Amino acid sequence: MMLANQTILVTGATGAIGRAICERLAAEGARVVIHYGRNRDAADALLRSIGGKGTCLPADLSDPAAAPALFDAAVRAEGQITGLVNNAGIRSEVAVTADLADWQATWEREMRVNFLSAVDLTRAAILHFRSLGGGRIVNMASRAGQRGYASNAMAYGASKAALINLTKSVAQSHGAEGITAVALAPGWVRTEMAEAFIAQHGEAAALNGIPIGRMATPNEIGELVAFIFRPTQASLNGAVLDVNGGSYLR
Repeated sequence: MMLANQTILVTGATGAIGRAICERLAAEGARVVIHYGRNRDAADALLRSIGGKGTCLPADLSDPAAAPALFDAAVRAEGQITGLVNNAGIRSEVAVTADLADWQATWEREMRVNFLSAVDLTRAAILHFRSLGGGRIVNMASRAGQRGYASNAMAYGASKAALINLTKSVAQSHGAEGITAVALAPGWVRTEMAEAFIAQHGEAAALNGIPIGRMATPNEIGELVAFIFRPTQASLNGAVLDVNGGSYLR
């Protein structure tokens, strides 16, 4: 039970990766604050599956006021939060030939949900962690944020690149306070998002360039996140961990 006495807020917890993260954190002893957007039933089912060790909280992260309110609600519900996983994310497509209003709206929503909500949660976490003598943040970035992305999904790649930079900035600026940050940069993970891409472009397109010949599983991500939260892993501060099957090497 390496994570006993920890309480960790996980955004986007009802998606495949979020569920796997929550399950693994709880299995290693943590309490989990399960954030959901609209699917309360899925959140309640997840909480039951981890033995009720936590709380379910709703928030629409496309609303600029939602992220700070979510963190405040988590603290009220649990007393203290020792860790944050910025996992919530969307992937939208818009062509450069699209109407300007559609182009701008897509970029603004993508950056708000994928990045700016994480910025606001990170700010709230830093201020709260100072009162505890430290805490840890894990940001779910992407291979797309490291190597660039397709023209019609550039907003997604840009938002994930920004998350990586945010991670490094927190690590450098607040590590001395015991507040550490780590980013994960998965390639394709077998999720609803991946299945939607496969339905449109075929599985071969998704697996192209992955030497091991398969996508990562949500459970792989969940195990790695739990490992990062172990108290013994403070020296991972500032790391960007690639989980891409060898498809992008730095």
